[in-house]
Amino acid sequence: MDRRSWLKRVGSIGLLALVSPLRALAAAWNRPAFESQTVGGALKGLGIGQAGPSRDIVLIAPDMAENGAIVQVEVESRIPGTEAITILVDKNPTPLIANFVFSNGADPYVVTRIKMAESSELKVIVKAGGQYFSAVKQVQVAQGGCD
Repeated sequence: MDRRSWLKRVGSIGLLALVSPLRALAAAWNRPAFESQTVGGALKGLGIGQAGPSRDIVLIAPDMAENGAIVQVEVESRIPGTEAITILVDKNPTPLIANFVFSNGADPYVVTRIKMAESSELKVIVKAGGQYFSAVKQVQVAQGGCD
């Protein structure tokens, strides 16, 4: 085997090693939920049923966001056995912003920056013990962040 053939094979193996984990992540991505243009469609795509309000979800977001392109959202679930935290914005072109899944022992706490197209209700859904709980906050946006 000459050097050129050997380098091609090693390069191909290296590329395969890099691409395989990305394929696994792409397979786990729920395309219908994230591409849905309605909150109901996004929730249906995630298999989320009726969610009752809970005071055990701490949702911190600004009352007024100057720029909708960078709105900081902080969520903490104090519900025992929290499995997932989902963030949605009603009036965004695609309302499902994020779906964070927690393994055993992980602290159900998230801080992220999101985009908001316009003033809207920000919803958080928490899954714990096979049940769904929610918290909502109205956020006013001075300048929209979704193009």
